[in-house]
Amino acid sequence: MFASNHVAARLAFDHGASVAMGVLTRAAGTALVLFLMMKLQGVRMTVPRPLLGKALGAGLLIAVQSYCLYSAVARIPVALALLCFQTCPLLYVLLSWATGKEKPSRHVFPVIFIALAGLALALGIAGGAAGARWSEISVGVAWAFGAAVAFMFVLYANAHSLSGIDGRLRTFVMTAITAVVTLAGAAAVNGLVLPADARGWLGLALLTAFYCTAMCIFFIVLPRVRAASTVALNFEPIALLALGWLVLGQAVTPVQVGGAFLTVGAIVWLGLARK
Repeated sequence: MFASNHVAARLAFDHGASVAMGVLTRAAGTALVLFLMMKLQGVRMTVPRPLLGKALGAGLLIAVQSYCLYSAVARIPVALALLCFQTCPLLYVLLSWATGKEKPSRHVFPVIFIALAGLALALGIAGGAAGARWSEISVGVAWAFGAAVAFMFVLYANAHSLSGIDGRLRTFVMTAITAVVTLAGAAAVNGLVLPADARGWLGLALLTAFYCTAMCIFFIVLPRVRAASTVALNFEPIALLALGWLVLGQAVTPVQVGGAFLTVGAIVWLGLARK
């Protein structure tokens, strides 16, 4: 469902919707669903005052991450956009080392190298036509890495500053702030463009439905599984390879598929090893 959200987003963008409209729709819809879910479950909806500023800052970062990732999805094949974004766990490890939260491990460096090598293969920038390929996808890749950097700081805040806030409330605050910031920013520059036809509206509706449903299932399942099981989320780019081909006709070569599996495998290994 997380993967399908990105496919639906590309469908909406290809049929006239702006990136800002996609971000606003998803964020507002998710915030509303989480609000209703917390009300039904009796979750206390109060952020401790000392953490309020940090929660707001994380919400702004999520707004940046959402806009950057959807901008990448609008420009390059969805699977490749998400694969670039999935480097955020690697960036998080490097940030943790730089800030002294974790001790550097020499065993991690080969894993990072393997992940980056796989990414180069998946993007098609490891070969004779690398220059032409890079000029074609560089803007989309830059947006995706921008999303990864923003989300790296969110992961860091969640681990070291916001862990005392219920995950549902934390996500609600972040998505609500994303909706407000996107609405204000896009409205100021007339960036809220509606879809041009029925397929665009369908994509807009589905991206919100898929993401909201996935988030609700995630919060229901998470307490019932081992923490290490959450590395299954890293399989999302692989699911997108199939969905992008089936729904959007975005074909990739066997070498690119192999590179994607190499990158995802390295990230999963890193997650399991750190746990």
